[in-house]
Amino acid sequence: MPFAKLPDAQLFYQWDGPENASVLVFSNSLGTTYRMWDPQVEALSRHFRLLRYDTRGHGQSSVTPGPYTIEKLAGDVLYLLDILKIERACFCGLSMGGMIGMILGSTAAQRFHKIALCNTAAKIGTPDVWNARVTAVQQGGMKAVAAGVLDRWLTANYRAAHPAETSQVLAMLEGTDPAGYTACCGAVRDLDYREQLHRVQVPTLVIAGSHDPATPPADGRFLADHIRGAKSVELPAAHLSNIEASERFNREILAFLQSQGAHG
Repeated sequence: MPFAKLPDAQLFYQWDGPENASVLVFSNSLGTTYRMWDPQVEALSRHFRLLRYDTRGHGQSSVTPGPYTIEKLAGDVLYLLDILKIERACFCGLSMGGMIGMILGSTAAQRFHKIALCNTAAKIGTPDVWNARVTAVQQGGMKAVAAGVLDRWLTANYRAAHPAETSQVLAMLEGTDPAGYTACCGAVRDLDYREQLHRVQVPTLVIAGSHDPATPPADGRFLADHIRGAKSVELPAAHLSNIEASERFNREILAFLQSQGAHG
């Protein structure tokens, strides 16, 4: 199994696509694994070498004591790139992964050609909301929050029409280690990057979901308005737009990454 050994943890990672292609890193949302990006593999691995990984606290990566910070999770990505000897890459993150992208785009801009910030915000929710979710998971496990999270992730229409895909998403969520999940909840809770967005120095695409209650389109517009030169697009989806609107998502990501300047 491919694991990158960091000073205090190990990260599971997965390669897809031709070895000589430019690298595109995918960063998962809270409560998922690298498999959330399965709908992107076929379309995008024709053009890029895809590097998917499980964020610390998720999937097959280490669950180290929390709470974490988004800055620490962003540092994990840089360790991963260093270990794999990748000088520069493109980056696509959703929700928590998008927050990681904001940090990378402002503190390690020289390592990235372009970044896509999907279904995310410079500040997500309130401390009270996150603290209540942490308490619920600590007391009742992942099943205590699964139904509510799934409602935000995928629209009712999509869930009704795609039961198999919905079951796979739910299994990822319910399979998340509660300690890793709550540690990452703390990271999302504590980040407020609204005043720092001007520091992002990498060409940026912002993707929002029209039906996303967790990070509504207004949050995406805020990002696009405050990151210099950012492009934005809104997809007909809830929070996991890469799954619910996968074909359009793939087209938008590919068009952005292949536009002039995608490879430095």
